[in-house]
Order: sequence, then structure tokens, then C-alpha cells
Amino acid sequence: MTETMHQITLAARPEGAPKDSDFALVQAPLPTPAEGEVLVRVQYMSLDPYMRGRMDDAKSYAAPVPIGGVMEAGGVGEVIASNSPHFAVGDKAFGMFGWASHGCLPAKEMRKLDDSLPLTTALGVLGMPGFTGWYGLTELGRPKAGETLVVAAATGPVGSMVGQIAKARGLHTVAIAGGPDKCKLATEKFGFDVALDHYAYPDAKSLRAALKEAAPKGIDIYFENVGGKIFEAVLPMMNTFGRIPVCGMIAGYNAGRLGGVAGSGPDRLPALWSSILVKQMSVNGFIISNHYDHYGKFLAEVAPLVATGEIAVLEDITEGLENAPRAFMGLLEGKNVGKQIVKIG
Repeated sequence: MTETMHQITLAARPEGAPKDSDFALVQAPLPTPAEGEVLVRVQYMSLDPYMRGRMDDAKSYAAPVPIGGVMEAGGVGEVIASNSPHFAVGDKAFGMFGWASHGCLPAKEMRKLDDSLPLTTALGVLGMPGFTGWYGLTELGRPKAGETLVVAAATGPVGSMVGQIAKARGLHTVAIAGGPDKCKLATEKFGFDVALDHYAYPDAKSLRAALKEAAPKGIDIYFENVGGKIFEAVLPMMNTFGRIPVCGMIAGYNAGRLGGVAGSGPDRLPALWSSILVKQMSVNGFIISNHYDHYGKFLAEVAPLVATGEIAVLEDITEGLENAPRAFMGLLEGKNVGKQIVKIG
């Protein structure tokens, strides 16, 4: 067994978009599991937009990564040493191992995986992103057959889950994605009824005009994960008693607006609140880590659909831990096609 491991740490807090010098690839001693702990050789790790918020030293729902600290991430891999009766060498496991080649955690903080589906599904469609989409739609969106749903970043792991579950429940589904290729994926792979390329519309007004054609009955559910121009285009089209689950605002992450409303300045706020009041809308922000009591229900419903191909899966896999920073920067710019994953070993 190798005596060292590799990790990527936060070297500096980014100003705006992250750059190479904000990260450092370091070597560290391979840990020995203490009582109740398990050592895993990480094979794949997840990259997700929320990680950008962890790079800022700002008040949020979770503590920032300290300078010199290992970047946070969920990973999957093989147990290579165990000091717990719940895991044996050779088991496959998920845990928050960070941007690292190995991880050592208490067994109670890990989840054992079976071999019936590819390991990577535990990072995307059956992991935190897929669960986020399912929970936000089913519990907060409260979909009803015949309604209209709009979701941006529609070919990503959250948006594609939202669209597929909504379509299966009889909704008219409208995807917003970046570029014609992603729009084609949205309709042909994920089954959306209509897909709009937000790059084709220079402002919220022109995007709203296209949405009026795509959603002639108005919008009942807008699953918010982007913000910016898209949010401004959608809000006036929300129907009375519309629902807006909010899980992210990626349009503002690089500008340090995790705690604000990207694309909505102070002059726009009165109109925003007025619209919510007059149309009696439900707007629910949620942090998915607070809702894992629903995870078993999610797996019971969705895992069989993934196994049969009824829920489509799309992954974008980058090779090598050393390439994680560039892949992450690309993710924040929408360059990924599907769930962004890094293959480590």
C-alpha cells in the first residue's frame, strides 16, 4: 500500500472567477483508521457549484474552507483498510472525502454502495444533485398533471432530474440550457417538451418573449438554480399560486453573491415582492443537507428507474485529480455536459 496521498487545497480566496493559483496540489501521509474509522481509495469525486461558495470567507449555511484546507467534495471508492465492523476491505463506499486520492472517515459518516449500478451514479443521479432535484420538485414544487414547469441548467444533474420527474407526472416541461447542443440533449435525451438556448437572448425581455411561446399557459413551477437574467424573465410569467423552489443561484457565485439575489438590484426588489404577494406564490429556499430523512424514499423511487433506463443519465468525466481545478472552473462557466465528475484512480 502506498504511504502517501494527494490532495487539492485552497491556496487563496478567489476574487471573481477561480484561477489556477487559488488551488494547490499537495502530498500528505496516508492516514491509519482509528477505532470506528474506514480508509477509502477514492476512484471518483464530484464537482458541484456549491463548492464556489465554500471558497469565500463569507457568512453562509456552511463554514468556508480555510486557506490550506482540503477542498470539500463527495467521493466514491474502495475500502482498503477498516477499523469498523460495518465495512470490510473491498467494499464500495461514498463519503465526503474532499478533493483527494484517499479519505479516512468514521463509518457512521459513510454510505455503503452496492454493485448493481455504476459507482458514479452515487455522485450524480442518485447522489446529492439528483436528490436535490427530486426533493425540491416533489416536496416544494408540488407538481400536478397539466401544469407547466421551467428549469434552467436543464441538462445538469439537478435540472435533468427535475425535468424527467415532472414529465413523468404529466407536466409540460420547458428547459433552459446554454447552447444548441445542450438544448438538443434536453429534448432528445431528457424528454423536455421545449428547450430554449439562453445564449440566444441578450436580455430578460427577449428571453421572456420566447418563454411566452414555450409556455402559453404561464408557469406554475420554476425550479430556481441559476438566477440572473433567467429569473428576471420567468418571474412575471408565474401563475397565481405558483411555486419556486430555490436551491442555488449560480449566476452570482463568482461575484460573491451567495447570500444575495443575482440579477436583482435594490430597485427591482419592490416589484419582486409585489409579484410574489399579488400572485400568492410560494418561494422556498432549501439546503438539501437538511432533508436527508427523505433520502430513502428518493432512492426507493428513483433507483429502479435509473436501473431500467427510464431516468436518463449523463456524466462528464475528467481524468486526474490534478485536473479538478480546471474542470471546476469550466463547470462554473457551464462548459460541462452532464454531471461533472473527476476520475482519480
